[in-house]
Amino acid sequence: MASHEVLQAFVQAATQGSFSAAARKLGKSQSTVSAAVASLEIDLDVVLFDRSSRKPTLTPAGYVLLQRAEQVLEASSRFELTASQLSQGLEPKLTIAMSDTYQSQRFETAITAFAERYPDLELEWLIAESDDLIDLLQSGRAQIALIEQQDVYPPDLNHSPVQERTETALFVSPQHALAKLEKVDQQALKHHRELRLASIVKPYDNRAAGRVWSAASYLMLMEMAQLGFGWAPLPRWLAERFGNGSLQELTVRGWPRSVTVDALWSRQQPPGPAGSWLLGQMLE
Repeated sequence: MASHEVLQAFVQAATQGSFSAAARKLGKSQSTVSAAVASLEIDLDVVLFDRSSRKPTLTPAGYVLLQRAEQVLEASSRFELTASQLSQGLEPKLTIAMSDTYQSQRFETAITAFAERYPDLELEWLIAESDDLIDLLQSGRAQIALIEQQDVYPPDLNHSPVQERTETALFVSPQHALAKLEKVDQQALKHHRELRLASIVKPYDNRAAGRVWSAASYLMLMEMAQLGFGWAPLPRWLAERFGNGSLQELTVRGWPRSVTVDALWSRQQPPGPAGSWLLGQMLE
């Protein structure tokens, strides 16, 4: 297999247009670069340059192998960068858990920049709600959570609000009885099944709650509402993007509601450099 230095000599000779220019770029002698390219041709049993003219030019085979050589050098560079980052404490994996309540252009921009800054870091994206998000952090399963703001958090978690606010509204199927009413009051809601969000770790006690069906995610509640099983509070952006016209928003006093979203992370096991960088982008 060709060494890193030999591939560099080949790539620079091709891109710089001459062995002498490549030598200047690499800080080596012209004879060293020429010998490296010649040895590569011998090892591969392929002629890389046509040397019949004053300046060497790539042969058709040389053009193909130049692309491969550039890919090998790029992969090698990324390998060395990742090893350096890991040796300096960069976490090998980052898990973000977030509520479907949250939808933000800032987050999309931040995660795009994250992908460019840490291209080889493994990222895991989980969707959960309320107490399930807190459990994911406390168990160490996730390092960052984005959650609909709670009144109180466990003392082992740090929290800070993100800038954007979202909205939650009440939705039903257009065929539901509530959809026929111009305005809906609380009494009318009580006469129909509520589709309620419930966490996995702390489910609601529904024995005294009336007619309630529950699910651990807003997407599941949305599907239940689309099927006409009841009314559900849903993030407005979710209903608009994925409702496919099969949901109707109810006009109810006090709705829609503005929702603040908090970023959460553990005090005992705070995010590493990559996670901290992403948090900074979200909270700046």
